[in-house]
Amino acid sequence: MSLLALPLGLLVGLVLGALGGGGSVLAVPALIYLLGQDPVHATTGSLLIVLATSVAGVASHAGAGHVDWRTGVGVGLAGIAGAIGGSLLAERISRQVLLTGFAILVLVAAATMWREAGRSKLRRRRPRSRSLWSTLLRALAVGTLIGVLTGLFGVGGGFVAVPALVLGLGMEMAPAVGTSLVVIAINSAVSLLVRLGGNLEVQWQVVLPFAAAGVIGAFIGERGARKVSNRLLQRSFSVLLVGLAGFLLAEQFLVR
Repeated sequence: MSLLALPLGLLVGLVLGALGGGGSVLAVPALIYLLGQDPVHATTGSLLIVLATSVAGVASHAGAGHVDWRTGVGVGLAGIAGAIGGSLLAERISRQVLLTGFAILVLVAAATMWREAGRSKLRRRRPRSRSLWSTLLRALAVGTLIGVLTGLFGVGGGFVAVPALVLGLGMEMAPAVGTSLVVIAINSAVSLLVRLGGNLEVQWQVVLPFAAAGVIGAFIGERGARKVSNRLLQRSFSVLLVGLAGFLLAEQFLVR
């Protein structure tokens, strides 16, 4: 077991617990650049980490009554095709394309987090009467997007899932956060099964302690965040993500 797995997992968990999302984007670069894995195996290992932390998060939010199980399971099932497609695609594209796409995703996460930090809360759209088909199509679109991101890059996509559930499906913020974790858990489980079914090997001696430390860190981060300004945390992490994206792009195009 790499001695770095535990502190790195703890760091990812702390970010996830403190911010409710976004921390999983740190797992893939950590597995690649600090623990020596190639991108495909790193994104596979990240899926296990995302699955463990999201299940732990669901348990915490469900206890507070902040999980809409019907919506979560429905959107999660709608994203299965995207999760499978993303997982299969990740095994077929080059390292440069995969990491460049990941860097762009990190920039989107940074911009989303910075924008949300600038307002007191994400306001849901006013309830409007929608047909059954309209609701189903929205759920399918949201689920597919999250599924593709999860399967392709091995991240939870909470920075996409929460706004999509609030703005796209009209949910309140608190249940949207808890429900997004159900969606993420389903898609990460499906993506992981697809990867393992393709005979990809996982360095369990590294990933399992990383995931366990991540779960512990998530619980600590969730409690510690109550003592720090959430806006300060989001803005600081956004700056960190921009730096990470810059490093990834420079490593792909400038360092040769």
